Amino acid sequence: MTRSKSWTIRLNPGDNVVIALAPLEAGQEIFEERITCQEGIPENHKVATQRIARGEPVLKYGQIIGIASRDISTGEHVHTRNMEMAHYDRDYAFGTDTRPTVPVPEEDRAFFQGIVRADGQVATRNYIGVMASVSCSSSVARFIADAFDEDALSRYPNLDGVVPITHGSGCAMADHGEDLAYLQQTLAGWGRHPNFAGILLLGLGCEVNQVDALIERAGLNPGPMIHALNIQNAGGTQKSVHRGIEAVNEMLREANQVKRQPLSAAHLVVGLECGGSDALSGITANPALGVASDLIVRQGGTVILSETSEIYGAEQLLTRRAESKEVGQKLLNRIRWWEEYTGRYGVEVNNNPTPGNKAGGLTTILEKSLGAVAKSGSTNLVEVYRFAEPVTAKGLVFMDTPGYDVVSVTGMIAGGANMICFTTGRGSVFGSKPVPTIKLATNSSMFHAMEEDMDINCGLIVDGETNVEETGRIIFQRILETASGKKTKSESLGFGDNEFVPWHLGAVL
Repeated sequence: MTRSKSWTIRLNPGDNVVIALAPLEAGQEIFEERITCQEGIPENHKVATQRIARGEPVLKYGQIIGIASRDISTGEHVHTRNMEMAHYDRDYAFGTDTRPTVPVPEEDRAFFQGIVRADGQVATRNYIGVMASVSCSSSVARFIADAFDEDALSRYPNLDGVVPITHGSGCAMADHGEDLAYLQQTLAGWGRHPNFAGILLLGLGCEVNQVDALIERAGLNPGPMIHALNIQNAGGTQKSVHRGIEAVNEMLREANQVKRQPLSAAHLVVGLECGGSDALSGITANPALGVASDLIVRQGGTVILSETSEIYGAEQLLTRRAESKEVGQKLLNRIRWWEEYTGRYGVEVNNNPTPGNKAGGLTTILEKSLGAVAKSGSTNLVEVYRFAEPVTAKGLVFMDTPGYDVVSVTGMIAGGANMICFTTGRGSVFGSKPVPTIKLATNSSMFHAMEEDMDINCGLIVDGETNVEETGRIIFQRILETASGKKTKSESLGFGDNEFVPWHLGAVL
């Protein structure tokens, strides 16, 4: 990637578009490209560097991001009015780009101050969760958690808080099949998550998603740090709240006994997310996060790439890095499922770019996906997981999730992610409990406008003040600091009580 000395950036020598780094006026000359703008070009949008005939590919990153829906003149703004989705055969070439991952030498291993649970799992935070099995028990779960405010927890300095895990499902659904299985797998993953020192499971009593079945699926054993409560059996709301507060109080002293200790970065499981993307996402924050991802893998840790609908059209870049044909085919199987899934509702995967994405300069899912895949770095793809499935492999893995941020992150946390890195260009406000979220801004203007929400400004890359490699190392260092207890911006703002959103697939009955 090279930055021009004028107003644009070229990502690949073979591209027929460049990106405007500032609003360009009609008649403005772009000297390095030897072209003149035929019209105004919004910041971060594409401008054609040569004539592109109708039906010809539009190239960015050296890849096809769409085709011209009409003839495009040199110097013209390239966007939704003259470019559309391209359907073309992709060469999946399983494993052709794999290469050995060189581990970091022992003397250069990185460490963070983490928490080791009794079962050997490693935590980055220390919460108690109040988990609703069904929407009908969600308010009571919140009433219980709300009783433990800052004053109530002042005697427990090693506890990060009591968090309600609430949602809008759990009943009026089939008592078997994929929808219930996904819900139970998600709740089970959160119930087992090491960032929870203790869990109170709260049901209504008559719901499809029964607490007893959830306990069995999660492999949880009720005891001093795992309690279960049924509102109907307890005698209603107030009695349930009283009993729930008692149960949490019983867990507080034990939860406060934790001590952080130096742990290898091999214990990191980092979920990679992007939301509110813009045209700079694939140029700054995403590739910088890719550098950090490679560093984590070389340390022996795990990174989870997700959002199947946002790698669509770039999946061939991952199959080429698949450690085996079986792993590559698993990814393609999920892609085919998504094509069938979206077709069932009369839409296509290309419906994914949001109005905000498009306002930020992204035109098709192909363009968005090529930038999104950059978060994964360059190491081999070692495994593919279904939504909320426990992640056990070390290295780069993929989890099948929607592109909807809160659902995607919910699934990765259920899979065992103990850190989240979230890139954004338009300015997503997001945070999760029990897992801290580091927010990475793709451009400086948004970073300064929303600095109270953003942790790192990756826009300095296009500002010429740093580069992708250095920013990636900064992100890696911030991951270690955050895993050691340093609060993120979203944690300081109190995000995380409403961001548990399981993937709902089935009919509401």
